[in-house]
Amino acid sequence: MTWLVVHSKPREEDKAARNLCDQGFETFAPRIRERKRGASGWRVVTGPLFPRYIFINVALGEQSTASIRNTPGVCSLVRFGQQLAPVPDTVVGYLQTQQNPELGARSAEAWPQQPGDRVQILEGPFAGLNAVFEAARGDERAALLLDLLGRQNRIVVRRDALSEAV
Repeated sequence: MTWLVVHSKPREEDKAARNLCDQGFETFAPRIRERKRGASGWRVVTGPLFPRYIFINVALGEQSTASIRNTPGVCSLVRFGQQLAPVPDTVVGYLQTQQNPELGARSAEAWPQQPGDRVQILEGPFAGLNAVFEAARGDERAALLLDLLGRQNRIVVRRDALSEAV
């Protein structure tokens, strides 16, 4: 058995996986649960870890891969030139162990930013400025290093006032 990668149509990873399972293939579509900022504030969403990609376990030589291409939700199999791109069992095994069975997904860290990440401040007196994420301060605030007047200054802002730096 060899793990291969299927390139799915946009937002049709689940549809492709279901249809491939119906054909007798073993599939794995890793998911992640994370906080995302939307127009109405922060919310927790579960989505694909690798958007538009799923793994499929195929017995090459025994199972035909021809039907995979014509499966609803599938674009193609990932290839390098004319050769199918196999994925080591250890990689897929590791991803499978990271999935939380209760969530059906891997939970992202509570804070999307890590120390040293560049962030943009979205609101308040420093809105529009970029800073360096230093540390979380409780659940709702973040300590940042902001270059201001030729030196780095530590400021604390609300967590929902941050986004990735542009």
